[in-house]
Amino acid sequence: MPYGDAAPHLDAAAAAQPPVPGAVQMPPPAAQLSRPSRSTHRWAIVRAELVAWVRTLGSAAVYATLIVTFGFQVARVEGQSMAPTLADQDRLIVNKLRYRLTAPQRGDIVMLYYPLNPDKSFVKRVIAEEGDTVRVVDGRVYVNDVPMRDDFVPAEYRSHDDWGPQVIPEGYYFVMGDHRNNSSDSRHWGFVPKKYIIGKVQVRWWPVPHARVF
Repeated sequence: MPYGDAAPHLDAAAAAQPPVPGAVQMPPPAAQLSRPSRSTHRWAIVRAELVAWVRTLGSAAVYATLIVTFGFQVARVEGQSMAPTLADQDRLIVNKLRYRLTAPQRGDIVMLYYPLNPDKSFVKRVIAEEGDTVRVVDGRVYVNDVPMRDDFVPAEYRSHDDWGPQVIPEGYYFVMGDHRNNSSDSRHWGFVPKKYIIGKVQVRWWPVPHARVF
């Protein structure tokens, strides 16, 4: 047999021999194993982060909905009907939870739905509650025949109109703007049902230099 033909036979026999005791078998190159595992690991991290973000955003949306629906609401003043107490474009925080626990009181500044068009909302001051008798004489407000303390109304903001007397029905309130000669209020469109009072104006937070708690 030619010499050159023996090499394949020898190679096959060598391949069939059992491993030599103590010999170390080398694994495939690291790159062949690490690439798929690293890619899978990275994708698992990204997916976990995405799930965490979605849960966080979902929780925040739920909390915000609950706060706006049942707790507090941010509002903006439009117009001058509550001047000088509140100015146009003031930003407010309205406490909606308060009147779920207690009733509005005289002197409270409230946010309410406009009785003639509930799609609109106003900010006014509660002047009288159910059962009170209200009258206005030359711009001076009397509640149960007692002059209302209104030193928050400057002379130039006062009106000189007459109104009433009328008794406030059960479940209703009489409201007015502090800018008495430039306010559309209960003198013009009547009493406000309690269900239309959204909440108590608790804080003016903007502009910051004029921030205050009511």
